[in-house]
Amino acid sequence: MKREVLFVILDNYADWESAFLAPALNTGVRFGGETTKYVSKTVAPTLDGARSIGGFRTAADYDFDSMPDDYAALVLVGGLSWQSPEAERVIEIVRKATADKKIVGAICNGASFLAANGFLNHVRHTGNTVEQLELWGGANYTNRAGYVEAQAVADGGIVTANGSGYLEFAREMLLALEVDDKEHIEAWYGFNRNGLYNQQNR
Repeated sequence: MKREVLFVILDNYADWESAFLAPALNTGVRFGGETTKYVSKTVAPTLDGARSIGGFRTAADYDFDSMPDDYAALVLVGGLSWQSPEAERVIEIVRKATADKKIVGAICNGASFLAANGFLNHVRHTGNTVEQLELWGGANYTNRAGYVEAQAVADGGIVTANGSGYLEFAREMLLALEVDDKEHIEAWYGFNRNGLYNQQNR
């Protein structure tokens, strides 16, 4: 039985930020089309889904009321709606996920949302600059010392990335979920980062 990884999408979500992670979860990292122990599913405020920044209309597998409790990881896909009333409904979802020791990934403004709600105060993390996390978080963000200037950071079951770190975010999520061994995940990352004809420059 495959375990579900739930991608939370809100209107004006950043479609590119999950474009590498989702297929790697569904089919693996070895380019052979093999299946993995995971399957990607979408969660949105309603079953109507959400429209991306790029204009894609994405249906939701679950809404916030019907999403299951038994899933492997939660992914907050960045975008322009993480300061909206819909986003406030995600706070309790993340709180329960962290309490249940599930892996929580957040990229771009998804990471800023975590900072704004106190979820990054006890882990090393990154995002769209520490200044943005402080702006969004205010008094709820107390861990400037834990900020790392890196594309993606994994610590304590939480994976964060800035908006340009989608490949590194995918790599850290794949490692955290043990989708494959580290050698094959790194090879997957190198191929996607460097391209078909630049592998010797890895």
